[in-house]
Amino acid sequence: MGASQSVSPQSIHEFTVKDAKGKDVSLRTYEGKVLLVVNVASKCGFTDSNYTQLTEVYSKYKDRGFEILAFPCNQFLKQEPGSSQQAQEFACTRYKAEYPIFGKIHVNGQDAAPVYKFLKAQKPGFLGSSIKWNFTKFLIDKEGHVIQRFSTITPPLAIEKDIKKALGEA
Repeated sequence: MGASQSVSPQSIHEFTVKDAKGKDVSLRTYEGKVLLVVNVASKCGFTDSNYTQLTEVYSKYKDRGFEILAFPCNQFLKQEPGSSQQAQEFACTRYKAEYPIFGKIHVNGQDAAPVYKFLKAQKPGFLGSSIKWNFTKFLIDKEGHVIQRFSTITPPLAIEKDIKKALGEA
């Protein structure tokens, strides 16, 4: 155990996650960008509207310092049953997602991904810190701090004003 284990992370940039092929990706790559972190699923009733709007929001703001980080998760009624690569292929083929689709993770429980433990600790939800369903969204500022948490029922297009403000455009 190194000293870094006892110090709580201060920024999302301190984490390393796996891409859809299992390779490590340092989130330091996204320093200086506004991020929208989303747990996604391909077989959810919210899939079509969320993926469609995520693609639209991404295409509008990607050249202005905005990035979406999508994390497939199978914890809610097993609505992301395939492999990480199948989840990535689904998003990129059907919804033309150009943003990264990472490896499948758990967002709740003992096996929750460390990055999600951090996000939930930074912005607990209305009924506590656990993620309630697919497509929960976290808006992160350029320094890697959680600005806001949005529920499944908040459509990505409804977050636009918050994205613009975080980008310094509002």
